[in-house]
Amino acid sequence: MSDAISVPVNRFACTQCGGELHPDEGQIFLTCPYCESTVYVDKSRVVFHWYLASTLDESKARANLARWMGGNDTVKDLDKKAQLTGSAFEFFPFWYFKSRDKSGTERIWLEPAAATSVSELKKIKIPAGDLRKYEDAITPQAHDPTVPLPTVMQWLGRRLPSEAEIIETALVHIPIYTFKYNFKNETYTAIVEGATGGVFANIFPAKAESPFQLVGGLAALIFLCLATFPVLGALFNSGEGLAIGSGLCIGLGLLATPFLFALAIWVAAKV
Repeated sequence: MSDAISVPVNRFACTQCGGELHPDEGQIFLTCPYCESTVYVDKSRVVFHWYLASTLDESKARANLARWMGGNDTVKDLDKKAQLTGSAFEFFPFWYFKSRDKSGTERIWLEPAAATSVSELKKIKIPAGDLRKYEDAITPQAHDPTVPLPTVMQWLGRRLPSEAEIIETALVHIPIYTFKYNFKNETYTAIVEGATGGVFANIFPAKAESPFQLVGGLAALIFLCLATFPVLGALFNSGEGLAIGSGLCIGLGLLATPFLFALAIWVAAKV
């Protein structure tokens, strides 16, 4: 499947059948009257237009958000202490590209087609088999694209391997739930992707690293000190001193290990 051929501004060629399309002024979403393909008009180009169906309602999206809040990356009990202040659902637009290199390997590239404060959305994965023909029924909930295709093509050109070529270009609307929540007088944003339930956030109340670094540093210091016992023993008496030092190192190490392990568990439970 290749990109559409450019035609005069008031006429466009369908990307599927090549039929001539005549959109009304300002019309950007069209259905080909010949093959019924759904397309998007971007200035002088026409590309396929798809959407990803949502499998989650708002309650399930909230449940996914709560599980993420209770995970290992966020502060302890964020799911219990955070207060949701708002939610919104929409189909957010992405530019979808499929490239192929000389070996025949294909790769999918995604770029947001509208401004977003959550750049993590770029990590969304879209299996091609899950894409559906865009339906007019979702238009009221669809976010219009504001990032021109030529601009995104320039961005992609810097990342695309030199031997690869774009073999398919499309506009895809993906269902997302945007949640706002408060934690310690700060407002945060998290997005739940409505098809897979994935959670995306740039800034969130993360676990503090310093307590874990402190435990790790303490463990390293203790075992470094214990490791000097055999060396010191060997300096005083190469035979008996080395054996005594090694015994002290092993014995004290066995005593220190449960303490350090318990300390690490305690820190993980508190942070």
